[in-house]
Amino acid sequence: MGVRTKLLEKDPKRLTRLVKKLKNKNKTLARRAIKAEQQVKVITSRARTLEDELKLLRYKLFGRKSEKYSVEDEKQGRLFNEAEDIQTEVEKESLQKNIKVTSYVRRKRGRKPLPANLPREEIIHDIPEEEKVCSCCGSKLVRIGEEVSEKLEIIPAQIKVIRNIRPKYACNKCDGCEGEKAVKIASVKPEIMPKSIVTPGLLAYILVSKYADAIPFYRQEKQFKRIGVDISRADLSNWAIKAGKILDPFVDIFLEEIRSGPVVQMDETRVQVLNEHGRPNTSKSYMWVMRGGPPLKPVILYRYHRTRGGEIPIKYLGKYSGILQTDAYEGYNEIGKSPGIIHVGCWAHVRRKYYEASKPTKKAGSAEIALGKIARIYSIEKELRSRELSPDEFVERRKIKVEPILKDFKEWIDKKVMQVPPTTLLGKAVNYTLKQWEKLIRYLESPYLTPDTNRVENDIRPFVVGRRNWLFSGSPLGAFASATIYSIVETAKANGLEPYSYLKYLFTELPVIKVEDYKKLMPQYLDPNKIEK
Repeated sequence: MGVRTKLLEKDPKRLTRLVKKLKNKNKTLARRAIKAEQQVKVITSRARTLEDELKLLRYKLFGRKSEKYSVEDEKQGRLFNEAEDIQTEVEKESLQKNIKVTSYVRRKRGRKPLPANLPREEIIHDIPEEEKVCSCCGSKLVRIGEEVSEKLEIIPAQIKVIRNIRPKYACNKCDGCEGEKAVKIASVKPEIMPKSIVTPGLLAYILVSKYADAIPFYRQEKQFKRIGVDISRADLSNWAIKAGKILDPFVDIFLEEIRSGPVVQMDETRVQVLNEHGRPNTSKSYMWVMRGGPPLKPVILYRYHRTRGGEIPIKYLGKYSGILQTDAYEGYNEIGKSPGIIHVGCWAHVRRKYYEASKPTKKAGSAEIALGKIARIYSIEKELRSRELSPDEFVERRKIKVEPILKDFKEWIDKKVMQVPPTTLLGKAVNYTLKQWEKLIRYLESPYLTPDTNRVENDIRPFVVGRRNWLFSGSPLGAFASATIYSIVETAKANGLEPYSYLKYLFTELPVIKVEDYKKLMPQYLDPNKIEK
């Protein structure tokens, strides 16, 4: 027995203090151990999240870009983990047992016929007259038919100068009567841009090249040089800005039309605008897009703003009463709470979350189950849309078929949210779905609603494609003009009009029509045959 032990035996109080000290130290170590264990869990979860995000980033960079998902994708995933997925096999089979497989129609092989509306030039390749005699009896051969083959020829862009000549007249015997002009000349016809070389056709060509075909002005400058005309990109830009100002009265008309329909869809995307007052050139601005109006006569309106704040939707839809369908961006929440507005969510954004969660691993798991459920929703939508149903009948049948799927999906995510870490891609997808659930199921109530906002996303795509080429707007004036011109071009396309023909007709009519009659020139109110003539 050591000296320390003997001393402790002689001093029980000291022994008690030592025991208490050791117990306290033990508790401290235990707390540190628990804290360390918690930190390990957090770090492990964070590492798993970062690993998933890294795999997803690699897939986005090097994998296929399409988000299409099929039953074959799910089967391919199971090739790598057949044993692990036995437990979920029954559930996955239940997802597919009601899927109807339509018969496959084989497409006819061969070249598509050339459009009938294209002008034709006939060239006859005939045999010489001396060969039109029968080599046996000498009789004249009779034409019994012909073989026709069509080739497609193209004439490169042609440019010409239109010389407007106005003869002058004067009397050579006197200086003119009192109150009359000595020289008479025809009045100048109203023009879209007076005192410039611009014609309706040239302006339409320039704007369609940029806003429909995404050809920047510096490339157009080179194209004009190749056909022998020197037009600088500065001139092209100035003409576009002037065109935007000329078309400005259509903005209010478009907005009024959008608010007149039962459904408005909204989206926004970033744009870099140089020379904004009080902001560096690296600042982010935004292009907002609205789609609405009568279902069969849609209107698309683009608007440039420096911010992405919730005051922008309120500015445009403050007087609107109806359905607003958007993604989950919080900037729409305030307008969504307004009286008379029903805020509806987007299933495409939900699906995208699960699609991204399925990519970091080759194992077919929960993300594929969710994708299967969403695929059934879209399959029913497609099937019912293909039938000629009345609006009321369509809504009734859609509810009958989709509501059980939604109920099953809701029960599934309610369980899954308790099992999946919220920081993982799957956890984020589940929480996103739960947060948006009430908005997501509202699409069932209207025949004019689809499960997603894909229409307005398709409307914003031409702007995104153009942005990749021209990168930024040179000034706020240019951004405003671009927004207006995109609105005109995309609304024309949405109503089945060829953009160049429509813009040429529009720029021909605008100088001779009153502003209060502009509505007659909107794409949805024009007869395409009138434009062609």
